[in-house]
Amino acid sequence: MSAAPARAAPPPPPPADDQTGASANERLLAAAKSDNEGMLEDALSDLDDINYTDGMGNTALHHAIIHASTSILETILSHETCDVDPRNRMGGETPLHIAVRNKWEEAPGLRLFLVEQLLEAGADTSIRNRHNQKPIDLLPPSPDSDSDEAKIRAMIRHVEAENAVAARGDVVDEDNDVFDPNDVASDSD
Repeated sequence: MSAAPARAAPPPPPPADDQTGASANERLLAAAKSDNEGMLEDALSDLDDINYTDGMGNTALHHAIIHASTSILETILSHETCDVDPRNRMGGETPLHIAVRNKWEEAPGLRLFLVEQLLEAGADTSIRNRHNQKPIDLLPPSPDSDSDEAKIRAMIRHVEAENAVAARGDVVDEDNDVFDPNDVASDSD
């Protein structure tokens, strides 16, 4: 019987002073999960793009919605690189899908707030998830017009109607702040 060949020992771990801690992207996601404004600002000072995804395809915006991180939501949505409609890998869901589906029953009005913030930031109501559902399709029918479901449905329908009118070109851009001396009313004598 022959002896097993000798193996070289694995290299030692790097010295402790070479470890720098969490990356800016890891801090970004952690801030979104914990609603930590200071950590978010710290991470953003080291980042140019806020749309980093974790292994499941969730961005900081996904995590802010999942964890109802309302303190940092506006900062994320107002960041110049924020994509408000990223789809994750699990179900192909956007943050709007998640906000519509989750109920947060322990915090009345929270779902309405989150959906409203996303819609105001320009979330696309027509994106379908992997189950071919738009965000509005995730709402159960509600006979009560005062229910959160009915209010969310109305908000989404309002945005869809505005988008349809804009797509037809029926919207006139108001330029009330601009005075044009050559713009003469046709009915003046």
